[in-house]
Amino acid sequence: MKGRRGWACAPRPLPEEEGSVSTTGLSRRGVFVLQINHIVHNGGLYKRPFNEAFEETPMLVAVLTYVGYGVLTLFGYLRDFMRQWKIEKCQNATEREEQKDFVPLYQDFENFYNRNLYMRIRDSWNRPICSVPGAKVDMMERVSHDYNWTFTYTGRVIKDIINMGSYNYLGFAQNAGTCQEAAAEVLSQYGAGVCSTRREMGNLDKHEELEKLVARFLGVESAMAYGMGFATNSMNIPALVGKGCLILSDELNHASLVLGARLSGATIRIFKHNNMQSLEKLLKDAIVHGQPRTRRPWKKILILVEGIYSMEGSIVRLPEVIALKKKYKSYLYLDEAHSIGALGPNGRGVVDYFGLSPEDVDVMMGTFTKSFGAAGGYIGGKKELIDYLRTHSHSAVYATSMSPPVVEQIITSMKCIMGEDGTSVGKARVQQLAENTRYFRRRLKEMGFIIYGNEDSPVVPLMLYMPAKIGAFGREMLKRNIGVVVVGFPATPIIESRARFCLSAAHTKEMLDTALKEINEVGDLLQLKYSRHRLVPLLDRPFDETTYEETED
Repeated sequence: MKGRRGWACAPRPLPEEEGSVSTTGLSRRGVFVLQINHIVHNGGLYKRPFNEAFEETPMLVAVLTYVGYGVLTLFGYLRDFMRQWKIEKCQNATEREEQKDFVPLYQDFENFYNRNLYMRIRDSWNRPICSVPGAKVDMMERVSHDYNWTFTYTGRVIKDIINMGSYNYLGFAQNAGTCQEAAAEVLSQYGAGVCSTRREMGNLDKHEELEKLVARFLGVESAMAYGMGFATNSMNIPALVGKGCLILSDELNHASLVLGARLSGATIRIFKHNNMQSLEKLLKDAIVHGQPRTRRPWKKILILVEGIYSMEGSIVRLPEVIALKKKYKSYLYLDEAHSIGALGPNGRGVVDYFGLSPEDVDVMMGTFTKSFGAAGGYIGGKKELIDYLRTHSHSAVYATSMSPPVVEQIITSMKCIMGEDGTSVGKARVQQLAENTRYFRRRLKEMGFIIYGNEDSPVVPLMLYMPAKIGAFGREMLKRNIGVVVVGFPATPIIESRARFCLSAAHTKEMLDTALKEINEVGDLLQLKYSRHRLVPLLDRPFDETTYEETED
């Protein structure tokens, strides 16, 4: 197994424990075959294979990417010089004349980057859609006559764009069906808003019903719902830890976790992404050395991880994290924003995916914005924890209650996943998402693209690298009626720009085949097939058998 940017085909064995990766040498056709046997991993921690790929960036591609950013930066400084001397018209916002002697509010690199690099490809983002964000969407056409500084709408609507960008994992973002009917009925009974906090006049019977349902769905004692997913992290972490506490955070955690950690006032230390050796070293150091200067023991040690990392497509090594958490007597905060509903045989997230007990996770956080097609977030755990958060969390005390139709959307979709609606529709959607994920990932790898993440993750990053290809890929795909999300700095490292596909149970095989055909064509056009590891499946197998052939160009 290589490092973070190599092939990760099974968890690295912990000390004095045996792994399960065996290499079978050369096949009859002279191709190196890697066999991963379906046996117990890491002394019983893993009950299924855990396959992730982070192929290293080819050296030439990395060099050309740096050169590309260097050229754009040089031209940016040249254009700023021309704007200063009125040779080129200055389009960006500037201070008023009477404020020229004030300290600038945002004179930094991001301002330079936005003005000279982001503006060139700004048309790839904030595209307005005018339909439900289902498997297909309608998009309003817009044009720019001043190089993306402003946009004008033409009045034309681009119909039936295959939506490969929304977090609609289970297809519950829809304007017809049981969820829509239930939400419409609640809207007519309760109205759209509550106009109060939960502690005052905004605690509805629907909120109580939702929280009991979430607790039952997660398999925990109690749960609490919040109106905003981002605030669920950023406002609850400060309520759990403070000065004298230590937070150990994955380097690729979401901005909401990062903000919550910073607001808490606790000491923050970062471990390498999904690297258990790095995490264990920090835990050992924390136990041995204690707090800086005083050497007193830490009041609490809280580990922050995500279920699915939304930019990498990787899945947390939860069995190993739990083993380390128990070994060093620390607490675990698990963010399941992308994994709840999208992973596990029952759609109950990464805990269900690994067959673990919810009791081993101290704080289970997730959002309703993705798999449930709604808005808001939740915290689940022991009753004492939830009772404490009800009185100490800013997001609970000061935020307005969730909208009743949104609550009903969550209740109806969650009952569907659990099978409590009397149908098997929810289970079928969970299975369909898993099948779509494996099929789509396998086809992209066969084409020769560099794909990051776990083979079971519905978040599929396709590496673009070079700055010019970020906008080009988004535009070329839109020309072919495929809506994709392209991502660059500062959301990713500066040389790791990518397109991110989010799969849905609502995608049919015909839609995926159409999208794959166009991606293959654009990949050839823009020369995006960087992979030196072409995976050629021997044959279609069940998900628990992972024999494949690996070839190097």
